[in-house]
Amino acid sequence: MLDFLVQRPVLMLLLMGLPLLLLAWLGKIYPQRRMLALNAFPAVVATGSVLNPEVANLALGLLFVLLLVAAADMLSIPSRGNLEASRTSGSIASLGKPHEVKIELINKSLKVNQVNIRDDVPDEFAATPEEFASYTGKKSKTRFTYDINSRARGKFDLERVHVKVSSRLKFWAAFYQLPCESTISVYPDMKQIAEYDLLARTNRLSQTGVRRVRKIGQDNEFERLRDYTKDDNYKHIDWRTTARRRKLTVKDFQSNQSQRIIFMVDCARMMTGQSDNLSMLDHAFNAMLMLSYIALKQGDSVGLLNFSDQIHNYTPPRSGIGHINRLLHASFDQEARYVEARYDKAFLYTKQRCSKRSLVVLITNVIDEINAHQIMQYTSNLTGQHLPMCLLLKDHDLFDIVDDYDPEYAGKNAVYEAAAAVTIVNWRREVLAEMKQRGVLALEAFPEQMTAQLINQYLEIKARHLL
Repeated sequence: MLDFLVQRPVLMLLLMGLPLLLLAWLGKIYPQRRMLALNAFPAVVATGSVLNPEVANLALGLLFVLLLVAAADMLSIPSRGNLEASRTSGSIASLGKPHEVKIELINKSLKVNQVNIRDDVPDEFAATPEEFASYTGKKSKTRFTYDINSRARGKFDLERVHVKVSSRLKFWAAFYQLPCESTISVYPDMKQIAEYDLLARTNRLSQTGVRRVRKIGQDNEFERLRDYTKDDNYKHIDWRTTARRRKLTVKDFQSNQSQRIIFMVDCARMMTGQSDNLSMLDHAFNAMLMLSYIALKQGDSVGLLNFSDQIHNYTPPRSGIGHINRLLHASFDQEARYVEARYDKAFLYTKQRCSKRSLVVLITNVIDEINAHQIMQYTSNLTGQHLPMCLLLKDHDLFDIVDDYDPEYAGKNAVYEAAAAVTIVNWRREVLAEMKQRGVLALEAFPEQMTAQLINQYLEIKARHLL
């Protein structure tokens, strides 16, 4: 039998290593490159025994020693029951903003091993860094911290932590999936609100594109005292407070009008386009929340209607800064659907539930005459009872063709593409001009620039008392 195996060295290697490989398979332990490289030497010696039978004993001895070392090294890997993982993170994250996550790996064994950890991050998240490499001590706790950045809104479940544990000599590695359940809800960008507040307190809103608007008339309801800036009217200086503080101080006045804003956000196929790694719908919700926060601080009431081919949800107008949470919950899990928008349903629903004069803001995108005709018809029907405003989003894929076209370097196909794009762009401008003639506040903007334009238009409406 021995002579039979000696003449077949490959079969001899398989038979001697089979029990070890079977044990590794049952424990989900796999050989690594170092193990395969070490096997190469006895394999070469065993192959040489075909030419010289006296070498067979040397090959068997080397293989036996290797199997003993490999078996001992396999035992240096802690079992799955000796490892635990826990995850600490906030339950709410902002879209497109870093969100910190902490992972703690608990080693209950007396073994020291190198570990590689990768969290169970959904495809909609980008983790930085994606993987950690470290060592775990005897009965120790090892902590890892990383940031995730979500590219989609909604509720996401993180169910486990993937751990690769290497043996002491790195001949083997075990791959464990440690249960660790967490839920992270990704909302539209809320951190922009804090950034806006900071810039507002330091009178630097111009950095975000928000213009200072001179009010027609004078609102005389006192709001607060603040430090004087060079753009303030000297008539508003509070001299008593200035003398007490030894620093120029002015009075801020707020509008005493309580008005209503109704947002109508299109969630249909035309809002699926991408800009700055976010969809048009994501930019629309970010702008809606930013303007809602400003309006609520002004004492106005804000409502929200999300629709596509049907009405998804409706948040009635309410005042108070706490209402921003209702708007967040109404928008965080909405996705753009590949269906046609039913503007008739949306405007009928709004008209039935909002009789008081309001600023009705429609955020959508359009490149065809049928939808454009519906938008003009339904928004112009609101004039008189409400103040309609329509914001058409600009698609970079369309407008960049026009802006980047160079006849000297353009090919034949580029000429046709540019001609088609120019036709659509000019047609959109005609649509906007016609809506303005019908009494609709119409504007267009790239998704990443729409927030500042919406805020400026709102401030102008408040200043001119159009509502």
